[in-house]
Amino acid sequence: MYATYWINYLKEGYIIAIQDVRGRWMSEGDFVDVRPFNPNKKNKEFDEASDTYDAIDWMINNVPGNNKRVGVFGISYPGFYSTMAALSNHPALKAVSPQAPVTDWFQGDDFHHNGAFALMDGFNFYSGFGKPRPKPTTIGSGGYDFKGDDNYEAFLKKGAIKNFTQLMGDSIAFWKDMMNHPNYDAWWKARNPRNFVSNLKPAMLTVGGLYDAEDCFGAWNLYKAIEQKNTNIDSKIVMGPWFHGGWARGDGSFLGNVRFGSKTSEYYQQNIEIPFLNFYLQLKGTIRDIPEASIFFSGKNEWKSFEQWPPNNIEYKNAVLKNNGKIDILTATENLSQQINDVTKKIEIKIKEAAKKVINKTNPVTKPEISIFTEYISDPAHPVPYTEDVHIDRTREYMTDDQRFASRRPDVLTFSTDVLKDDITLAGPLVADLMVTISTTDADFVVKLIDVFPDDFKYDENVFGKGNGSNYPMAGYQMLVRGEIMRGKFRNSFSAGPVEEKPEAFVPNKITNVKYTLPDVAHTFKKGHKIMVQIQSSWFPLFDRNPQTFTDIYNCTDADFQKSTIRIYHDGPNQSKIILPVLNK
Repeated sequence: MYATYWINYLKEGYIIAIQDVRGRWMSEGDFVDVRPFNPNKKNKEFDEASDTYDAIDWMINNVPGNNKRVGVFGISYPGFYSTMAALSNHPALKAVSPQAPVTDWFQGDDFHHNGAFALMDGFNFYSGFGKPRPKPTTIGSGGYDFKGDDNYEAFLKKGAIKNFTQLMGDSIAFWKDMMNHPNYDAWWKARNPRNFVSNLKPAMLTVGGLYDAEDCFGAWNLYKAIEQKNTNIDSKIVMGPWFHGGWARGDGSFLGNVRFGSKTSEYYQQNIEIPFLNFYLQLKGTIRDIPEASIFFSGKNEWKSFEQWPPNNIEYKNAVLKNNGKIDILTATENLSQQINDVTKKIEIKIKEAAKKVINKTNPVTKPEISIFTEYISDPAHPVPYTEDVHIDRTREYMTDDQRFASRRPDVLTFSTDVLKDDITLAGPLVADLMVTISTTDADFVVKLIDVFPDDFKYDENVFGKGNGSNYPMAGYQMLVRGEIMRGKFRNSFSAGPVEEKPEAFVPNKITNVKYTLPDVAHTFKKGHKIMVQIQSSWFPLFDRNPQTFTDIYNCTDADFQKSTIRIYHDGPNQSKIILPVLNK
């Protein structure tokens, strides 16, 4: 505590309590992963919110010297418990800060993204964390030992997910729960606190990292849910250029090879978090200088303040993916005009063909309509790695990694703008809007937004944040800005209601729309750079391999995996694009 920025709170005279959740470490009771919030508790029923209420009530009445004004914050899983604390609505609870909060473990946090299973994190975490704890303890459990240093080889060799289930044995309760709930059903929705964050009482400060490999989704989307369901509380969001919890450890000046030019973590601590808690817990100072949304924009490396998020001065533009590997960035009107031209050309071709038939008085076999597409073969036996490095643990740096290794693979489609003549700043969620065919009945789609640095780029040595990337060749660097996966069979799922989502098979070779939202971005593509988009159908072993046949992936066998020919379409009504939230100057 003394070695962290928390020493500022000690100097201010704060009383800091760190509490284990029910059933973990030295806490009594039975632990339940992401225990659902129960809004209608009766008699002796409890949840994490009621446990927090009881803990707060005991402390304010038994800890000497407290002023009966309580704040709660926590990172990652404790971020989830912070949200639960807010749901307790104890009258003494004045401020809550969910930080990188676990929010939705099926749609975007930790163990699933849009239904695709985060195999490496899920297995590595639960093979240790999920082991039973018969009695209170101070000793944690170790995970599975792969006895090697290459996670790509290790996870590929193990094969289908059911083989990992066998390694888990029968004692890991939440692993079994995940395997028994392959779809976004009521069981998952009960564990999504966004469904319950109405009528909150404490002030809220949601914090997250733009490059958080674990809970980037949770921070953005918990804040949006709070904003949508509450009108009379102070709710703010902070997003910086951080890995998971980077605002609380490290100085936030770099991630991997990419530099951010300043000590962004220190800026957050001194200018946002500490003043926020001082105001609500000590009635000290002001929060007038803390904006609704404090967002760091990588690329340009600067903090921006907004009265709402996403900002109200963004214009959605289409990054149209062309069959020649180019990207055209068009307004909606320009894009519509282009589509009309494409359709007009097709009609003109058909009229000419019909005229030839009349003139020649022939009845040739009707030719199929020609569509323009780019294709690749997705082979589960050779999945696309998520990084070019060899290591056994998942890195946090992959979120800004160089993507040149992927550009060189035949099963990764790469599209790029020309060199930008002006800066382009994106502020908000990306939408992948793909028109595809697959030769099988299921497939995954990974879309990556990339900043391509100039061929002569190198960091000025005066730019703060050398980190461990000071010797990496940055000329032509392809920086991952945002990447996200969609399990194809869930392309029409994830409604807000209580009904179970039903996966849908693809009809082989039928043009199908795969449209999904990626987590928000805050990044400036600078003049002289390029905007790149990559599309692929595996991201291994970050996510499990799709067998590419419509089946229960958690229980399929190695024999179920098959190759699939994937086509991305480019013309007229079958135009594929990425919808960009462009911030107006």
